[in-house]
Amino acid sequence: MHPVLEKVTNDVIERSRETRSAYLARVDAAAKKEPHRVELACGNLAHAFAACGAGDKVDLTGQQKANIAIISSYNDMLSAHEPYKDAPALIKSAIKEAGGVAQFAGGVPAMCDGVTQGRPGMELSLFSRDVIAMATAVGLSHNMFDGALYLGVCDKIVPGLLIGALSFGHLPAVFVPAGPMPTGLSNKEKVRIRQLYAEGKVGRKELLESEAASYHSAGTCTFYGTANSNQMMVEIMGLHLPGSSFVNPYTPLRDELTKAAAKQVLKFTAMGDDFRPIGRMIDEKAIINAIIGLLATGGSTNHTIHLIAIARAAGIIINWDDFDQLSRAVPLLTRIYPNGQADINHFQAAGGMGVLIAELLRNGLLHEDIMTVADQRGMSHYDQEPKLVDGQLIWEACPDASLDAEVISTVAKPFAAGGGLHVMHGNLGRGVSKVSAVAEKHQVVEAPAMVFDDQDDVVAAFKRGEMDKDVIVVLRFQGPKSNGMPELHKLTPSLGVLQDKGFKVGLVTDGRMSGASGKVPSAIHMCPECAEGGPLTRVRDGDMIQLNTQTGEVNVLVEAAEFAAREPAANSAKGHHFGMGRELFGAFRLGASSAETGATNLFVAD
Repeated sequence: MHPVLEKVTNDVIERSRETRSAYLARVDAAAKKEPHRVELACGNLAHAFAACGAGDKVDLTGQQKANIAIISSYNDMLSAHEPYKDAPALIKSAIKEAGGVAQFAGGVPAMCDGVTQGRPGMELSLFSRDVIAMATAVGLSHNMFDGALYLGVCDKIVPGLLIGALSFGHLPAVFVPAGPMPTGLSNKEKVRIRQLYAEGKVGRKELLESEAASYHSAGTCTFYGTANSNQMMVEIMGLHLPGSSFVNPYTPLRDELTKAAAKQVLKFTAMGDDFRPIGRMIDEKAIINAIIGLLATGGSTNHTIHLIAIARAAGIIINWDDFDQLSRAVPLLTRIYPNGQADINHFQAAGGMGVLIAELLRNGLLHEDIMTVADQRGMSHYDQEPKLVDGQLIWEACPDASLDAEVISTVAKPFAAGGGLHVMHGNLGRGVSKVSAVAEKHQVVEAPAMVFDDQDDVVAAFKRGEMDKDVIVVLRFQGPKSNGMPELHKLTPSLGVLQDKGFKVGLVTDGRMSGASGKVPSAIHMCPECAEGGPLTRVRDGDMIQLNTQTGEVNVLVEAAEFAAREPAANSAKGHHFGMGRELFGAFRLGASSAETGATNLFVAD
């Protein structure tokens, strides 16, 4: 075991001792050897199976068969969730064949940051995670279920499902992926057209043609943003069947994996002899594995928020310093856009999760001894990949090594010595920076500030030519308490154009960037946020800022006494609390914790 991995794990275990013990006591108290529905009165039970067929009514009346909940994010507007359309029927049939019963317990909302990016709806995005967690709990609250299957893919959906699942930690759980769409227009070409559009060199027609050729069919977007980081994370924590994360939808293999996941959860209910409740599966080592996977693959910075909230749902306390320490020990082993030109299908073809996990295990950079949803409990069985042979689903050993060294490398020859995710600190507060996609020559910037309170004002200033110079954009009042902490990916083309012109460019904000962002150096998630009087409220236009993403330092170069004496600026942006449903989320904004504590209203670690 790598000594840094061992130290951080022990620190997390010790830090979480009281909260984790309290959580596990609740899990153990809720577990039952007989079906949970036996606690229901006859009127309750009759309501619960009134719409079932005659056979299922008989099964649910008895006490011999487990009942499995299906919680799904299906909708047919969004490509990543559309493949779940047929999943409930597949699952119910598979579970019936395996000797159980399944009911569709509830749907959860699934919004797409790709659709809402730069629009008012994006200000609901982060809080939708907590809504999903609560909707999951509502679906499971009927106390009818002995296990659950969770169908979700994208940005806030998987973290929300996982938080909700952990609130029912006494139930076994298997997560069911949908898979990525096939490769379309290359990410490099898509970005080129976006930047040309930002410069006014191509029109909306050309831009839309490019985007439609990139996002072209059912399935997850193929770049390595938050959605595909989710799938990696869930598999490396042992909640997916081995090798199932990145199999394309609407293929025979995908359908067989869905059916296998359904049958698998039946093996782990308390009614059998191999009880695996999710509350015990997601322990400190599983959470550390998720962080390691994130670092080794250059995954989305959104998980520096989501993983903290997920961990707290299981009584586990992690913080940004844990990410930072591990980042300096875990090398970058993949090049997937935005960290390279390959997409997630190329990663899968190069050997995928099996090759990655095997490489990490060989080098003592992953906890093997965690409980998983595979037949054998440890992560060592995740070096296999699923295949169909004569119509039968089997698992075979993955390739011994990467089939494309430009996409998956080794610890001996990594793409970078560290995971490229650093904690930023200095007189502007604490935040994070993802440097794995930033060219080394751009990782240290010193330039005058241009201060904004609205991302639309940044784009407008760019179009007027006011930013054709060395500049560090300071975008304030973008934290959870201000406006829900929207992603600021809308800024990427404009800032990328300036950087490509040769200017020194950076971004400092208390907001988020998309999992697909990366080429421009940044310090994001800055705490305390501006709505709480954070230091960014005292930055003025023209102040020199030093942004060193290599050392993790972000400072305004103003004499300390002068800076402290400045009156904090008020938020000049208006209209962010009403319209497009935002008025319904006032309590979420008021009650949100800091980014470093998960930006959540769910006090799950009490």
